[in-house]
Parts: sequence; C-alpha cells; structure tokens
Amino acid sequence: MTTADLLGKILQVVGGVAIFVAVIGLLLFLVDRAPKRGRDYIQLVAFVSPALILLTIGLIYPAIRTTTLAFFSRTGAWTGFDNFIWAFTQPDAVRTLINTVIWVILVPLLSTAIGLAYAVFIDKSRGERFFKALVFMPMAISFVGAGIIWRFVYDFKSQGRDQIGLLNAIVVAFGGEPVQWLQSAPLNTFLLIVVMVWIQTGFAMVVLSAAIKGIPTEQLEAAQLDGTNAWQRFFNVTVPGIRGSLVVVVTTISIATLKVFDIVRTMTAGNFDTSVVANEMYTQAFRANEPGRGSALAVILFLLVLPIVIYNVRVLRQQREVR
Repeated sequence: MTTADLLGKILQVVGGVAIFVAVIGLLLFLVDRAPKRGRDYIQLVAFVSPALILLTIGLIYPAIRTTTLAFFSRTGAWTGFDNFIWAFTQPDAVRTLINTVIWVILVPLLSTAIGLAYAVFIDKSRGERFFKALVFMPMAISFVGAGIIWRFVYDFKSQGRDQIGLLNAIVVAFGGEPVQWLQSAPLNTFLLIVVMVWIQTGFAMVVLSAAIKGIPTEQLEAAQLDGTNAWQRFFNVTVPGIRGSLVVVVTTISIATLKVFDIVRTMTAGNFDTSVVANEMYTQAFRANEPGRGSALAVILFLLVLPIVIYNVRVLRQQREVR
C-alpha cells in the first residue's frame, strides 16, 4: 500500500467519524427545545464544521471537478458538449446507455416482485426464519464475489470437455451443445441481470416482510368478513399498507442498479455488448485515458439518479403530511 493510499484511508476514517459526530450533535441540538443562546450556536458550528469541511473536500469539490472535466478533452482543450454528444451518438456508448436502462427497468421490478411474493407466501409459515435467511444470504456476498460465483455457473468449455459450468452441464446432460453464455449478446446482459436480482431479492424480501407484519390484523379481518378473497385482500389492503416500503425498496434498488459496476467488471469487463454507464465511466477515464468522456458519463449517471431521489423524497414527504 502506497503512502497516498494509506493517507486516503485515514482521511476516509476521519471523515466518517467527523460526519457521524456532526450528525449526532445536530440531532441533539434540534431535539433540545430549550431556548438557544449564542454559545449554543457556536457549539453547533464547532460540531458541524469538521464534517462540512471534509464533505467539501471529499464530495463537493470532486463533484465540481468532475463536472468541469466533462467539458474538456484529454489534452485540456475546451470541447463544450462534445463528450456528451459522444455519449449519445457513438454506437458503443449508446449500447451502454440502453443496457443501463434495461438494468434499471428489470432489476427493481423483478427483485421487488419476487421479494414481495416470497414475503407474502412465507409470512407466518413454519420455518419462516430459515427460509428468510436462505434468501437473504446473497446480500452478505460482495458483488465481486457474486460475479465470480456466477461466472462458474455460466462457464463454457468446448465440446467434448468436462463442463464445470452448471448451466452448460445441464445443457450437455440433455444432449445439447455447450453455449458461450457470457459472449452471446444480448442474452449475456440478461444473465448478468440475474446476478443482481439474486442479490437484491433478499433486501426486498426483508423490508417488505417487516412492512407486511406492520399492517393491523383488524384491517385484514374486516376485509375477510366483507367476503373478499386472498387476492382482493392483497391488492386492496396489503399493497396500500406497504406502499411506503415499496417505494423505498424500488428506489433503493434502482439507485444501486444505476451504479452497478462490480458484477459487469468481474464477469465480462464490459465486453460483448454488456457494458453499463458505471463500467464505461471507469473504462474511459482509467483505461482509454479519456477523463473527459468518463466525467461526462459520471454526470449522466448523476442526472439519472437525481429524479429517483427526488421522487423518493416527495413520496416520503407526502406520507409525513398525511400522518
């Protein structure tokens, strides 16, 4: 580890501690309803200032710097919106954006749907804890580890050789020929999406299961007395009762999906038409020596995440007003 890396890790730790202390101090300050004096505000500034300084150094300045670099070439020449035009016109870059959109549509939808179905069907069943732990276990695995595991599942060996990949072993066992799964576009993109869904389903299941248990039993019993069947109770009582949790789950998984990098990098390195914005951002900035293009992709990624965050905040604010 170089001195710069060590210094960076120290700054991260110090920054995290400072932000934690500042947040706790601010919360205590706001909770305390006693009349505030000038000295109290000085203490608040003393608590918050270190976090704000580190936040400026570690987040605000890099964000401004990245946005600025998006308008320059690798030589430092001003290019205007050329890097953004490249991102929306070059075939490889357009394919990257399309892949990202496919990821953002399918991963939250499938993860939430499967997690919700699983939470409903095992709710109050025998062995509920075991089944929940079984589905939640992939959340304990890093994206890199998950990518390596699933690379073995999709592994390809030529005809006549022993197949160590589970999928090709099944295909060969039924008399078929082994398939190069990770090199077959666009199928490979959907196979990578399976890995992300496998990881995120556990998160969706845990959050939605807790939300379902929070629904008053009186509402379900009243709906049952009214003669409704299980599907009607689910759509008319359960879903409205967990709407807030559904929004949180979908938005959280959507943001995580927009930033997905490790799975793609580990399994295909973005080759064979599988690249996404985060991976292409890394490739352009650090492999192709095009920091301007990489920065432009980073800005695009930020703009894609921003509407999801705004929507989440608005929904939570509306729920708070209703309460």
